[in-house]
Amino acid sequence: MSNSIWPDGDVTAELLVNVRGGESLAVEQLMDRHRNSLRRMIQLRLDQRLMQRMDVSDVIQDVLMEANRRLTDYLANPVIPFHLWIRQIAKDRIIDAHRRHRVSAKRSIDREQPQPGKGPMDQSTMELANQFRDQALTPAAAATQRELAEQIESAVQLLRENDREIILMRHYEQLNNQEIAQSLGLTEPAASMRYLRALKRLREVIEGLPTLHKDLQE
Repeated sequence: MSNSIWPDGDVTAELLVNVRGGESLAVEQLMDRHRNSLRRMIQLRLDQRLMQRMDVSDVIQDVLMEANRRLTDYLANPVIPFHLWIRQIAKDRIIDAHRRHRVSAKRSIDREQPQPGKGPMDQSTMELANQFRDQALTPAAAATQRELAEQIESAVQLLRENDREIILMRHYEQLNNQEIAQSLGLTEPAASMRYLRALKRLREVIEGLPTLHKDLQE
């Protein structure tokens, strides 16, 4: 997981051993180690309109408090790695936030297509763009990297939720196929197939955006 946004698993495992040993400081260290990763993960998914009305830090704090509350249960039955467990808590909080604001706002948020929030995506986006360059496709010459990144991000946002989610997991969180399978409750072959289908649909979206398609071929 060297390129993952999530902390090193070996250090996390050591902290979990210390938590089991009753070291209260280890709990704080464990949560703090995942704070920035949670921020990135939440920013990628939280509707931009909601981010104007709520603080991402508050969502993170809710996630950490819930994780702290449920930590004993996790330690008793750690069926998945800690980072996948805590990101699932975050995913549930994001779903809850969207649901609450849809009910309370009763404005255009119900009728408009949600636009996931954006974190610092540039490098991940450029790596994703490379997926669509073969021998006939060379790096874009006319577009700046930032312009191309914004266009790729727009294409990702146009995907259906399941396709968008697995692209975010693979390219922006840098989760491997085994981790994605565990998170989604799939077999590894099924997760791999879902990812390949999502890439295919992303290519179709890109081909439907003439400017982006042209930039990728220049």
